[in-house]
Amino acid sequence: MIKFSFCLLSILLFVSCDSSILTSEYRATGDGKWDKDAVLEFTFSELDTVKTHNIFINLRNDETYAFSNIFLIAELNYPNGASVKDTLEYDMTMPDGEWLGKGSGSIKENKLWYKENIVFPVKGVYTLKIGHAMRKNGAVKGIIDLDGITDVGYQIEKTK
Repeated sequence: MIKFSFCLLSILLFVSCDSSILTSEYRATGDGKWDKDAVLEFTFSELDTVKTHNIFINLRNDETYAFSNIFLIAELNYPNGASVKDTLEYDMTMPDGEWLGKGSGSIKENKLWYKENIVFPVKGVYTLKIGHAMRKNGAVKGIIDLDGITDVGYQIEKTK
């Protein structure tokens, strides 16, 4: 019985560990409101300069998020001064209004593709900046405090 329990525990630990994740971090937005001018910065380094990676933007939202999609501005700055800036749109709900993402209760977590099969060719510190670019239909100015986004983060994984 003890051997069986040990084997079962070993299998559970092996299956539950995701060795493909290299780095991941979240930042809280503050009271579940993401200010238009609050561009969140994440730094990372010591990544393989030959192998390919996938980068994800992770968002946590609650039921006060009032939109079916989200527009983000993401900027990846390289150690050598180069940078890539992207305007991104992601769906947050199904067409019937059901939330996308994982989680039970009022918080949903969305893992959104940002860069696929990217190589980090230069050793050093990389900076990822993420801000929102949400506005109401017909409005020129962006939404100052975007309700319902509680946390913003990123995740870098080894490609398989």
